[in-house]
Amino acid sequence: MLSSAAISSVRGSPLNLCRRCLLKSLAAGRQQTRSISTSYLDKQAEAKKMWDERAQLIQEGKLPHLWDMFKERGYVKDIAGTDKQIRELMRVKRIGAYVGIDPTAPSLHVGHLLPLMPLFWMYIHGYRAVSLVGGATVKIGDPTGRLKSRDPISRADIAMNITKIHYQLKRIWVNVETQADRFGYKKEPRIWSRALVNNSMWYNNLPFIEVVARLFKGIRVGPMLSRETVKRKMEEGDGMSLDEFVYPLMQGWDWWHLYNKRGVQLQIGGSDQYGNIISGIDAVKHIRDNDPNPATKIPNDFLHTPIGFTVPLLTDSSGVKFGKSAGNAVWLDQFMTSTFDLYGYFIRRPDADVERLLKLFTFLPLQEISKTMEKHNQDPSKRHAQHALAHEVVALIYGIKEAKDVQNRHKGLFSKSSDTQISSYPTDRPASSNMASGFQVDMKLPESLILGKSISRILYAAGLADSVTDGNRLTQHQGAYIGGSPGQPSATNKGMSYGELTYTPIKNWFPQDTKNFLIDGELLILRRGKHFVRVVKMVSDKEWADSGLMYPGEPGTGRVRLLRDMLKKAAANQNLAVDDPETKQKLLDGATNLYQDRKGLLDDFLPESLQVDSNRARQILSESFIRIRSSSEATNTKTKTAVIDKVLERARQEIEIRNQEEARKLQKQKPKTEYKKTPAGASSKQGDLITRHFVE
Repeated sequence: MLSSAAISSVRGSPLNLCRRCLLKSLAAGRQQTRSISTSYLDKQAEAKKMWDERAQLIQEGKLPHLWDMFKERGYVKDIAGTDKQIRELMRVKRIGAYVGIDPTAPSLHVGHLLPLMPLFWMYIHGYRAVSLVGGATVKIGDPTGRLKSRDPISRADIAMNITKIHYQLKRIWVNVETQADRFGYKKEPRIWSRALVNNSMWYNNLPFIEVVARLFKGIRVGPMLSRETVKRKMEEGDGMSLDEFVYPLMQGWDWWHLYNKRGVQLQIGGSDQYGNIISGIDAVKHIRDNDPNPATKIPNDFLHTPIGFTVPLLTDSSGVKFGKSAGNAVWLDQFMTSTFDLYGYFIRRPDADVERLLKLFTFLPLQEISKTMEKHNQDPSKRHAQHALAHEVVALIYGIKEAKDVQNRHKGLFSKSSDTQISSYPTDRPASSNMASGFQVDMKLPESLILGKSISRILYAAGLADSVTDGNRLTQHQGAYIGGSPGQPSATNKGMSYGELTYTPIKNWFPQDTKNFLIDGELLILRRGKHFVRVVKMVSDKEWADSGLMYPGEPGTGRVRLLRDMLKKAAANQNLAVDDPETKQKLLDGATNLYQDRKGLLDDFLPESLQVDSNRARQILSESFIRIRSSSEATNTKTKTAVIDKVLERARQEIEIRNQEEARKLQKQKPKTEYKKTPAGASSKQGDLITRHFVE
């Protein structure tokens, strides 16, 4: 029993508090704790024992060392530390490693893949692996190797780039595990550890004074001014701004955060990142050694030493750096560089480079690479090694199935491409991560829809729901998400923080609440499942109308209405007498053919959800076609349909008779010429009339 004094001392509670309110107040005052199960500790102890046994086998030469493999495959260019230090640290400790990527473009490119490959190798060998998206550092831009400052990127473009690159990395990590299993590396769930993080998650909540006190205070300006990047930009370029000057320190703070929270001691970077890695090591050591709290201070010993290395520079055949800055990037987004072109890029690699690229960009064992090169050298014209290289790269980015399909196309086994691009969330098969690579992330929708219609209708228009009803079901069960501040109601949601990628479940809110989730007043980020994302750009209704595009559920775009409007347009263009059976038959056949021809004139006009085959188009026409007459005739739809059916049947019979008569005349005029009878209702000129109208 609590005394009156105790009760009154609880958060200043008055004596008339009820028992329930008092208990709630006491519970709120307690500090939350998180327990660790004994099974988790046992698993960690078992993993430590396994690692120690492995380290002993490596020392005895009974197991290969991953660092030796890195050097043999050509991953190591410059080392921050010593070769012996890195080798020993990787042997005795399951260290963490990370690769950072600033989202300065809407896609990764092949150049990004090179520093990621050793990170993937470390992951499948049991090390902790972290891929970092620089949602905060992209606002500055790395000045390394540049004489001119980067152009500023808008908030909307940053959000777009972060979203696209995040899901590209997420998909590639899934494929890494598939590749690992394919080459005999079995995943150990509590030992294999990977993470995909965004540095905005800590920078947006980090007091500036903490960075100044813990990092800036111990950094001397002299060594920073002596860096080659700073000197060249100040002497030959457009000068060095303060934010560019402290960029390496921001990257160093990223490393400190990962070092402190996730045990990341190794940074891997491109060949131009050596200076930033050195600065990062100095920053981590300074913050670690000057921690004011003795209880959290990390020891300054060999087992806690930060280290790093860079990978070789990837250049094209002319020796130019390969990347987006050079303008020769091969993108890992199939809407920017198709899988066929990505495969083709590696097919075109010179024979002198292909063995090196097989070691750098594939998980093929070195013995298998040697066998591949032996087979290639027997007949270099078949480009066997290049096909193996291209297949492995596409398999890593898009999956084994797509790699096999595109390989068959390049080898001439199939003339047509497999259609991997989809416009809506799949409901007839499981929605995999590789399938999502064919789902274009960015799209446009009109302002009247985004700000004036329900979120269920927006989900349908964005291809994330089969219908408005399906969209309502998703909102009721919170099966779809929108980029915004988690946990806040829609009416007062503050939206997604600048540089972050956070979601909140979509609920069936009022249409006017949707504007709270717009980024820069124009971008809306939607997601269904783990991988299917739409970044919707809101455009004005005039711009939408001028574009000629349509979205599912757009008013006035139903199948029957589209077919009827096409016939009306064709008839109005030439003032045709559509009561004439032959003309009516031509209109019907022409509209049907145009409607179902997905590679023809309507390919860009009709969304996939409105495409139907010729039989269905003819059925819709025959059931719903309204007669077009010069004088309006008041009659119901049923009567009109019956009249049209009669006219069409009579027209079919008349055309068939006419074709037969023409065939007989031709046979009499040219008795020695073999004549193949034209099928009924399909004269050579049939459908030309309406096709000409639409082309014009």
